[in-house]
Amino acid sequence: MAEKYILTNGIIEITVNSKGAELASLKDCQSGREYMWQADPAFWGRTSPVLFPVVGAFKDGEFRTKGQTYRMGQHGFARDMEFMLTRQEEHEIWFCLTDKDDTWEKYPYAFGLEIGYKLEERSVKVLWKVSNPAEETLYFSIGGHPAFGAPVRKADEITCYVQFKGKERVVSRQLVGGLASNILHTWELDAEGALAVTEQVFEDDALVVEDSGCQEVALLDANRKPYLTVVFDTPLFGIWSPPGKNAPFICIEPWYGRCDHECFTGNLEERIYGNKLQAHGTFEAAYTITV
Repeated sequence: MAEKYILTNGIIEITVNSKGAELASLKDCQSGREYMWQADPAFWGRTSPVLFPVVGAFKDGEFRTKGQTYRMGQHGFARDMEFMLTRQEEHEIWFCLTDKDDTWEKYPYAFGLEIGYKLEERSVKVLWKVSNPAEETLYFSIGGHPAFGAPVRKADEITCYVQFKGKERVVSRQLVGGLASNILHTWELDAEGALAVTEQVFEDDALVVEDSGCQEVALLDANRKPYLTVVFDTPLFGIWSPPGKNAPFICIEPWYGRCDHECFTGNLEERIYGNKLQAHGTFEAAYTITV
């Protein structure tokens, strides 16, 4: 049975679920303001799943490796599995997931996945560690999918902005049927690097931003005041809200990996933005949410 764990430093408070090691809540202790989306299934029934061992979808829902074909759903299986608590301190907590019989049916690799959360004043640092306990190379992707509360979008006024620090424009790759296409969109930003969020922004699914050099994305309210910032060092990221739902949340998603291209015919080892770990190697990464 899933457990909930609460950490606070007197400034912010987080709640983490053992299922998926998912960050379920991030609150301001003084005001009580909740910054995380609360998983209303009418819009989207998750809050901040960790995507592993794949980010996005495989073409036709399957991939090839070791001379065989395997099937796996979008974003992998870690988000739906129970993690084991391995360490809890006053301002830091860690969970772990390792391979088992049912993961081998979908993904024929041994692995260790550790997910941690560390409070630092008004920030929570999200930490990932992937380890390869085997003698063979481990191929994987990993990413975040945190959803943050945002004002309801309205047809006659701008209620929210997404700010891309240091950028004058961003280019996104369009998804077609959940797969990457060759269609690119250029989004012109204002003098502060901000994009006004309208329902049209997400009409073609997520904005997939690749190799942009942008490492900081913020959400701004209607008065253009930043209220949440995500800092990362990933080769690409996604910005998403469900198309056609006018949903009151926006996801800022740091990724080490991406869905297949609609024309991809290669093996797991050849996926663009994929990662590989040599025998007994480790991969460590992190991103930070500040409110």
